[in-house]
Amino acid sequence: MTRIGITVPFDGLALTDHREPLQRLIDAGYEEISTGEVNGLDALTPLILMGGWHPELTLSCAIVSAFTRGPATLAMTAAAMAEAAPGRARFGIGAGSDRIVEGWNGIPFVKPYSRVKHTLRFLRGALTTGRADRGADELGSSGFRLTRVPAVPPRLTLAALGPRMQQLAKAEADGVILNFLSAADVETVRAQTAATPREVDGDLEVEARIFVIPGSDGAVEAAARRHIAAYLTVPVYTNFQQWLGRGPQLVELLEAWNSGDRKRALRVIPDELVTDLFVTGTPAECAAGVRRYADAGVDIVTISLFPPVDTHFDAHTQVEFLCRMADHL
Repeated sequence: MTRIGITVPFDGLALTDHREPLQRLIDAGYEEISTGEVNGLDALTPLILMGGWHPELTLSCAIVSAFTRGPATLAMTAAAMAEAAPGRARFGIGAGSDRIVEGWNGIPFVKPYSRVKHTLRFLRGALTTGRADRGADELGSSGFRLTRVPAVPPRLTLAALGPRMQQLAKAEADGVILNFLSAADVETVRAQTAATPREVDGDLEVEARIFVIPGSDGAVEAAARRHIAAYLTVPVYTNFQQWLGRGPQLVELLEAWNSGDRKRALRVIPDELVTDLFVTGTPAECAAGVRRYADAGVDIVTISLFPPVDTHFDAHTQVEFLCRMADHL
């Protein structure tokens, strides 16, 4: 059965003011919360705070970059998360992007696949036995031992856009995290990894982060176009969309963006990119869009709700919309 989660924190709402809205969402039927780490808040602090208020919630960080924290720090962070939410923690790692890693953090973004592969192996060892024997040498780590091994290790999930990373997730991770894909694209990803054997116990969980924008007017389309322009011009996302077969739809967008013409970049985004990659409409229509991913075989659907551009769709209104969506899920 597909599980439905929500992305936190909500924009415009202080962390300390999330307790009551989260209770409303739990009462509506949501069981999981997920965070990302881009340029707002870090991925762990909101989860630990909110998980303390609501210990029934499953906590998922999706994702932290394997570049911006060292392997030992990642292991300690994952252990703390597992200890705070035993049996309810998913620790997601990925490469991130050159913009985040190199542009913002000043860390060379080199060999991302290798970095993630060795970090995953390092964490698997550290969180199960305390010893990080695999991956340590390749990461430049020496002598680390985790002294507080969690009684229940977190599930290790992997953000995987490219086919090699998807195959790594299928072989060695507990779950794979996808975004910027349509429900129809799920089968493409599954086919890519169908022949890859599992090297760890248990089935691979497929998690998809779905972008939902309430409404159907011009403000909704503007929000989707801004998000597409900001992300699909980043090489890792460009490559993923090209692999999915959307290369021709990106040509004009990339030309305009790379020339510095941001207004034209927004204007030339094809309508089908918006309809493929975003779920919009009424609560019932958005719930139907989310169900399409469940029907495609996604195990965990994480809703990322974006308010329309230049509207007064505040955090409390977003929570109300999610509660109304839950009536149709």
